[in-house]
Amino acid sequence: MDGLIGISGVIGLLLLAGVVIGLVRPGQLSVRWLLVAAALVLLNDVLLTRGYGHLPDLLPVSDWNWQGKGLALLATLAIAALPGFGWRRSGLTLVQAAGSLKTALPVALVYMGFFALLAWVFPNEPASGETIAFQLTMPGFEEEPFYRGILLVALSHAFLGRVRLLGVEWGWGAVLSCALFGLGHAFGYSDGHFSFDPLTMALTALPSFLAVWMVLRTRSLLLPVLMHNFGNAIMLLI
Repeated sequence: MDGLIGISGVIGLLLLAGVVIGLVRPGQLSVRWLLVAAALVLLNDVLLTRGYGHLPDLLPVSDWNWQGKGLALLATLAIAALPGFGWRRSGLTLVQAAGSLKTALPVALVYMGFFALLAWVFPNEPASGETIAFQLTMPGFEEEPFYRGILLVALSHAFLGRVRLLGVEWGWGAVLSCALFGLGHAFGYSDGHFSFDPLTMALTALPSFLAVWMVLRTRSLLLPVLMHNFGNAIMLLI
């Protein structure tokens, strides 16, 4: 029940932000697509948590949520195949936009170098093989297609205004996708009250702007997935 209340709070914040933006920018909000985005957030959370524990745990000896991540990824891929989304529009392609790697690849390499430096300066305890395998795969494979894929598509349809910055077209949908990514890590409900960790929010929401820029620039999730999994795993490998 706590998990359901927590995600209801996140969805409530999304809908509140949508109403405020719609009032400030009349005619630039699609309520239908905003509700689609809210439904996607709920579905993703239900699958990640195995229906808040109601679905059987097929991997009880595992230390990591392979099952929930796998279910959420399958749902994301199925939704991306729908006409309103589309695999290419959702970034599920290896093809990079013409000329985009000239700017995107150096940024990705700097990002990876920064995390490698952090891993060298602040080494971690040795990790198990399962932990390394999970961090090398599932975080990027599941979260990027959802947050920077289908959710970004839905939110981009929901909020129509655009501003060109750093070579890409930004909208409120891009901003809210980053906020939702941060809230997914920093916002929750337990012991009868909501909780919010500003540091976790900053450490997750702010880097996600770089991932969104990558997707908008390259029209592909390839680099964001590689960067995400590299950042998660390199701390365990050095």
